[in-house]
Amino acid sequence: MAQSLADMRRDYTRDGLSETQAPVEPFSLFRQWFADAVKTEQLPVEPNAMTLATVDGDGRPHCRVLLLKGLDEHGFTFFSNYDSAKGEQLAARPFAAMTFFWPSLERQVRIEGRVEKVSAEESDAYFQVRPLGSRLGAWASPQSRVIADRAELEGLLAETERRFLDSAPHCPPHWGGYRLLPERIEFWQGRASRLHDRLNYRLLNDAWQRERLAP
Repeated sequence: MAQSLADMRRDYTRDGLSETQAPVEPFSLFRQWFADAVKTEQLPVEPNAMTLATVDGDGRPHCRVLLLKGLDEHGFTFFSNYDSAKGEQLAARPFAAMTFFWPSLERQVRIEGRVEKVSAEESDAYFQVRPLGSRLGAWASPQSRVIADRAELEGLLAETERRFLDSAPHCPPHWGGYRLLPERIEFWQGRASRLHDRLNYRLLNDAWQRERLAP
């Protein structure tokens, strides 16, 4: 390697995060940080991209990058194939963690909590606003399953296109949304010399408790 991994470092000096800047609940701060990311992050970075971590029935962790597609007072929503590996993991252990990283802002948000499926009506409403190719792909792809090659996938897509030649694809029964109901949200702001600011919110007895964590 041209540069040693041990020598790769960056000092964070852009901003800070104090208690005077933080509300008593975490959702408004997340919305503000997300709005900042939308304005600041440059393509091809997607501000709503996050790493989702799940655990399977054997206790082994798994993570992948997904896109956040909804946020309200109940939690954070994403969509997937219910029969996928992540779907099986969430069925076995309905807890997950999300991490958002916005490098231009030197910010990270970590979210942990229980996961539940959204209603069929909510899943269908989102499915109908997806591009046609994405809707057809949701029917065609046996997500996380072993396939022989790319040609097999393209054949499944062609078959799906013929199936819906005269009608719009509706939401498949094996596809839909999940909502992470947060129990902990940590806001991380990079600071110089690795003395980062970390404000942690914990949900206790239906009320958010804010605390500062050592970097």
